[in-house]
Amino acid sequence: MIALDLREPARAARPTLAVDPRARGSAIATWRGRMINEWGSSRVFAALAEQMMRAGMPSATVEEITRFAEEERSHGVLCGAVVEALGGEATASLPDCPALPEHADADLEIAVLRNVLSICCLSETIAVSLIAAERLEMPEGALRELLTRIWADEIGHARFGWTLLAEVVPTLSPERRALLAAYVPTALAHLVEHELAHLPPTHGTPPGGKELGLCAGHDARGLFFETVDQVIRPRLSAFGLC
Repeated sequence: MIALDLREPARAARPTLAVDPRARGSAIATWRGRMINEWGSSRVFAALAEQMMRAGMPSATVEEITRFAEEERSHGVLCGAVVEALGGEATASLPDCPALPEHADADLEIAVLRNVLSICCLSETIAVSLIAAERLEMPEGALRELLTRIWADEIGHARFGWTLLAEVVPTLSPERRALLAAYVPTALAHLVEHELAHLPPTHGTPPGGKELGLCAGHDARGLFFETVDQVIRPRLSAFGLC
């Protein structure tokens, strides 16, 4: 475990919030969890950039993924800023970062494409969908503006993945495309396991919770599965991967 302390930059970015005391505790826990997840995502993107360099991918592509890592760190600070605005502290224990899959059954380019598919096309597409729903429940104000900044970046991360697949998949031989497609069931299973672990099947939110970005886990789970079935699977199918 690594000690994460974002108090100084988070306090400089604190939004001004009107808080219902009944939602404060849940909101602090939720935004601290997001802070941890966003900071953890920065390490995933950093590892992906390093893997891309080893695969000999264009420097502009590697630089873009490196920028995504920086954006995720910025998201961590913004989430910590909400924790501070709610009366908490932007500190946490950061879990160890699992190693990025190397995919020993495939060459390095296919390994990179598998990880881009998992990280950008799957995880970031789900993030875009869930954050969009949270924004719809929020009134105009500082917190919605903060969440919109995060949402805009996540859209860019997802778009990068789908665009890369659109460019590269048509150039793959049938054998190498099959290697990429073979990973899709594993990637989807991991996505389901990860997301459901973070979306407990709760109903409703405390008074004032929706204004602070809280969502009912049951509803979020429904949206998750809708996004997989109506967005992710059809797009993978269009590439001949699903």
